[in-house]
Amino acid sequence: MHPLLFKKGKAKSLFTCLIFNQVLCTTIFLFMSDFKNVQPLEDFDWEQFESNSSAGVSKEELTKAYDETLNKVSEHQVVDGKVISVDKKEVIVNIGYKSDGIIPASEFRYNPDLKVGDIVEVYVENQEDKKGQLLLSHKKARMSKSWERVNAALDNEEVIQGYIKCRTKGGMIVDVFGIEAFLPGSQIDVHPIRDYDVFVGKTMEFKVVKINQEFRNVVVSHKALIEAELEQQKKEIISRLEKGQILEGTVKNITSYGVFVDLGGVDGLIHITDLSWGRVSDPHEVVELDQKINVVILDFDDEKKRIALGLKQLTAHPWDALDADLKVGDRVKGKVVVIADYGAFVEIAPGVEGLIHVSEMSWSQHLRSAQEFMHVGDEVEAVILTLDREERKMSLGIKQLKDDPWESIEDKYPIGSKHTARVRNFTNFGIFVELEEGVDGLIHISDLSWTKKVKHPSEFTQVGAEIEVIVLEIDKENRRLSLGHKQLEDNPWDAYETLYTPGSVHQGKITEIMDKGAVIVLNEGGEGFATPKHLVKEDGTQAQLGEELSFKVIEFVKDTKRIILSHSRTFEDAKEEAKKAARKQRAPKKEETPAINNVAAGTTLGDIDALAELKAKLEKGE
Repeated sequence: MHPLLFKKGKAKSLFTCLIFNQVLCTTIFLFMSDFKNVQPLEDFDWEQFESNSSAGVSKEELTKAYDETLNKVSEHQVVDGKVISVDKKEVIVNIGYKSDGIIPASEFRYNPDLKVGDIVEVYVENQEDKKGQLLLSHKKARMSKSWERVNAALDNEEVIQGYIKCRTKGGMIVDVFGIEAFLPGSQIDVHPIRDYDVFVGKTMEFKVVKINQEFRNVVVSHKALIEAELEQQKKEIISRLEKGQILEGTVKNITSYGVFVDLGGVDGLIHITDLSWGRVSDPHEVVELDQKINVVILDFDDEKKRIALGLKQLTAHPWDALDADLKVGDRVKGKVVVIADYGAFVEIAPGVEGLIHVSEMSWSQHLRSAQEFMHVGDEVEAVILTLDREERKMSLGIKQLKDDPWESIEDKYPIGSKHTARVRNFTNFGIFVELEEGVDGLIHISDLSWTKKVKHPSEFTQVGAEIEVIVLEIDKENRRLSLGHKQLEDNPWDAYETLYTPGSVHQGKITEIMDKGAVIVLNEGGEGFATPKHLVKEDGTQAQLGEELSFKVIEFVKDTKRIILSHSRTFEDAKEEAKKAARKQRAPKKEETPAINNVAAGTTLGDIDALAELKAKLEKGE
């Protein structure tokens, strides 16, 4: 600084002198430009001038005094500054530097109450940019200290302010000290929030409830601020509760298992079974959200702060209002409300139900599923079978609406009568058929055919098919019918007895071959059986499946319906007959046998020899 700027003993403001010095230098420069030919004084004593004009103050001292008028600011440092101007776009902050810093107003969005004169933290990004402007950031200043402040807020249970930036899955994103924290939907308020969007853009108070140090995740809660007050309210409310007390509440939440009701600071639950005396499949059918209802206190737990409420208990039980004249045997109408495998529940009045067991749905002994007879929502008529008003139980039946077919079974299905039945199912020993609803019968496997040997009923017919039957026996007490099918035709074995006489020859076809022999279907009807040795043909080969050959009847047993056949005997017996005939032609005529006198005394040695010769001739067949 030029010493001429100061008068001896009187120094002006250092800053003013600096400005004046710059102006003076500029003036001198211009002046020197105009007077290029002016020569300096050769004998001017500059040392004397500087020593006298400085008035005893050195240049170093003057520089130090100037520097002390400004704050010492370093880049990447956090300092406090004073807000000197606030508008919609910018906030101007003075940190005591030679120029003020400008910060975007968006960095103060969390603090809508910011005003001139407030002290704020700022981060020095650059002391002087290309335009000579001091660059500051409030957001970075907050970020550098925010993590420490958030942890301190958690440790000290401090109430902090945050700005709700946006909505996210399951909650909201909150700006807290420049950190994005998560606000769960369940932590916004003590009441369930159905519309999160109304909170976006608001500044609210929160408590830090959880911090993940590894991932630097922060969870905040607004509900926690209110719960402390509500906890005291709950204690006071629960202390005044009594079982049977009726209170007014507001439906707070509806779930699949019940309804939560706000009783004015404490919640109670109405279980779905306590909403109505009748069956409720969805609580929405009974109440609505925010609806004011009267409830009765059923039970409560002081420690767990649980309150069980009831709604149906405010009205009389439907069984108490049931018609006093209703009795066993009366007919009632109702609606099927529940179907199970063992039966159906029918509601004859709201809250009054009766069970129709599956065995009471049909006179048939064959039990089926209740779904085959009715469905939920069906309107049905039934007969009261049992009625217990004290136990509030009732059993119903629908088969009683029809006459029991077994009461007049002999009249409708007399022995020997012919009917058409439907095949219901098979067993190894026969076929169960249904003549009508509730009347079943059995056709034994031996009564299916006179001639065909049936190994399994499925070879003869199929389930669902119709079959002609004749009633053989009736067991009314056990509700059983013995039926037959083959009896519809005459017994062919009466005719077979005269047709298939032993020794008779018939044509037949081999239909089945087994280890023990083969089954042959005879052209005149019926089946026979031949062992392997009787299946040998004249050329020595064995008869094959499907061959049609002649067979001789060896044995016929009517009682067991058995016909034993042989193919080999058809040609073997003929050969044997031919041999016998040939032997007869070759044999000589027999000599007359001499008379033997049975006279013991007259027997001689010659007579004995004659007898021996006669015996020898007889043995030789002569």
